[in-house]
Amino acid sequence: MRTTALLCRASLIASAMAGLTAVPAYAQDGASEADGGEIIVTARRREEALTDVPIAITALSADQLERTGAIDITAVAEQAPNVTLEASRATNSTLTAFIRGVGQQDPVSGFEQGVGIYLDDVYLNRPQAAVVDIYDVERIEVLRGPQGTLYGRNTVGGAVKYVTRKIGMDPRLSLRGTYGTHNMADGVITASTPVGDGTLRLGGSLARLSRGGFGTNLTTGRENYNKDIWAGRGTIEVHSGGFFARIAADYTHDRSNERGGHRLIPAQLSVAPVLGNVYDTRGGLVSPKQDVKAWGLSLFMEGELNDTLTVRSITSYRKDDSATPIDFDALPTADVDVPGFYNNTQTSQELQLLINSGRFSGLIGAYYLNATALTQFDVRLFTSLAGLTAFTSADVGTDTLAAFADFTYDLTDQLSLSVGGRYTWDERTARILRQNYLGGGSPVFGGAGVALGAPATNFRGKSTFKKFTPRASLSFKPSDGHNLYVSYSQGFKGGGFDPRGAGVNAPDLNSNGIREDAEVAAFLSFRPEKVDSYEVGYKAALLDRKLNVALAAFRMDYTDVQIPGSVACIVSGLPSFCGVVSNAGKARMQGVEFEARANLGALTLSGSLGYIDAKFKRYVSNIGGVPTDVAAFRKVQNTPAWTGNAQASYRADLGDGALTFTGGVSFKSKTYQFEIPNPYLDQPAYQLVDASIVYAAPDKRWTLGVYGKNLFDVKYKTSGYTFMAANATTGVLTTTADGALIPSLGREGTLTAFYGNPRQVFVTATVNF
Repeated sequence: MRTTALLCRASLIASAMAGLTAVPAYAQDGASEADGGEIIVTARRREEALTDVPIAITALSADQLERTGAIDITAVAEQAPNVTLEASRATNSTLTAFIRGVGQQDPVSGFEQGVGIYLDDVYLNRPQAAVVDIYDVERIEVLRGPQGTLYGRNTVGGAVKYVTRKIGMDPRLSLRGTYGTHNMADGVITASTPVGDGTLRLGGSLARLSRGGFGTNLTTGRENYNKDIWAGRGTIEVHSGGFFARIAADYTHDRSNERGGHRLIPAQLSVAPVLGNVYDTRGGLVSPKQDVKAWGLSLFMEGELNDTLTVRSITSYRKDDSATPIDFDALPTADVDVPGFYNNTQTSQELQLLINSGRFSGLIGAYYLNATALTQFDVRLFTSLAGLTAFTSADVGTDTLAAFADFTYDLTDQLSLSVGGRYTWDERTARILRQNYLGGGSPVFGGAGVALGAPATNFRGKSTFKKFTPRASLSFKPSDGHNLYVSYSQGFKGGGFDPRGAGVNAPDLNSNGIREDAEVAAFLSFRPEKVDSYEVGYKAALLDRKLNVALAAFRMDYTDVQIPGSVACIVSGLPSFCGVVSNAGKARMQGVEFEARANLGALTLSGSLGYIDAKFKRYVSNIGGVPTDVAAFRKVQNTPAWTGNAQASYRADLGDGALTFTGGVSFKSKTYQFEIPNPYLDQPAYQLVDASIVYAAPDKRWTLGVYGKNLFDVKYKTSGYTFMAANATTGVLTTTADGALIPSLGREGTLTAFYGNPRQVFVTATVNF
């Protein structure tokens, strides 16, 4: 009842304001939103009218992002159906991404995301530093469903593309400043200029992004959920007839404080009560100092060989290093404390040949990636052994080669057939070390602990995975501006090794009394996963392209689902923290998505609605040494059944400029944080209401906007940690005779949550020269 009342109240207020924020829209590469021109997207790596593309796409132009006050890439999830984008648990800049029930929220090496994140066509191999702040952006596109044919690695759920602006012929200088609640203070300087006749063009942006905390760490006195980022981009472009080249570099340094969680239950030993402010914490771990550095360099070249053929080359190198203290128990004592390092590098090369010959068009390409991911962490436990620490070092390497092609042939003026495929060769190498220390932390984190016994894991291994993934679609255009399509696509994500696995716990498969290397490798390994996706859709640009609608129905059959996790365990007779990664079995996702946008002159209305029925068909768990199907007791994580939004924007002339009122509501139904339902961590249905007023002078020489985000100050959980005893089959938390929950790791009990941003109000001014 309360949820329904809130939704009604939010909708009425939004209507009274003539608007709603957080809605899907359609990316445009040249047509402004109000000019009635053709809407162009590049979902198939070539420019096409939106209605011609047989893919479910949500895309947001720079103007739309500016109107709604979008702060970082996670804001897109408020506007796209069946999409979840969140900062990962105790981090500020690691991304958790799910599309249509497929994704990954474990950021340690060895596990890879199921949603591809792209920065100017460069795939980001790791989720660290992927919560990209929005500035100097041309558009952001969200492609739903497997995109492996054209978008490379691990796009089994979909892809998110962040596209920056090309440099124009006119010199440009833009200054943007923001100030708001919680001492939010951002400044962005963007400049570009042609050199000589404009063949050579230079540009760059410098951003200072800061905010005070939403809460306080009551143990250290430091701000919690604050923001302290320096970032920049630099670009050199060559525009010469049929040739274009861009060298782009970007750098981000995030010095925000460690992000502490909010305990959902009182401490079991020290009896610390639950705090009143969900953004407050008591976590005492402050070493290593939270610090994230990420940078990249890319070279994009495109040349027209003739009227039919165009070649492209995309070369990139990226590196990120994170130091982070994660206080799982969120208490001053070292009950479950995890200092961690993440060090990632990647080098990639992609070559493409584009063909455009009358009724026939297509793309042929090749892709190579070499990547390393080193994750190191201590797990410091409060036990009867003083200063017990379980140290893990997991160095995982990836080499990938792929060849792909995608072709479209117009059988008639109304009927088009598209086919494509990708062959992927993945090689995964791993060096995993687990060592217990006593009397202090591991030497890697400055501890003086003494190694206790032989390593629990000392593993080196390699696996190779090969897969061909096809795609096909048939489009029928009964008249101009209408497109009916059916499609099939397959997605693939390679297997690997569990970096947290304890090799000494590997079963003796041949019962010879010896734990052999092959048995340890089998124990730590997990298989690739595969998605078969079927989609039928309808797209239309109606009323002289003033009304755009898109409707899609889909079914996805998901097999060998990779589900990583960590649980309390016993390693060599000592309490510890172990990986439990498994290929759980089969899942089925099916649903519908609707998006619409109407340009009614001064008033623009848009909205979306997504429904997904995501269900495990088989989920095999090893319970007491017996494989058991527990699918009836498991849920698909980070996948609410209902998502939606609505937005209205009204533009009124004021003096020589224009005043635009925008407001919106987005909503999500109940969200399960993990596959095992947890009444403390799972988030009930909620709604977010936003609004903005923006004045733009003629030719946008300057703008002034006032923005309100989450105006009703809704407190909603985005993630969390749990180490509490539960029934192995049902997942129901177990209790003592007097009803107290039972810790499974540590003595205080770990049920810790992280929350989305509270109400924020801010003013942004932009001056363009």
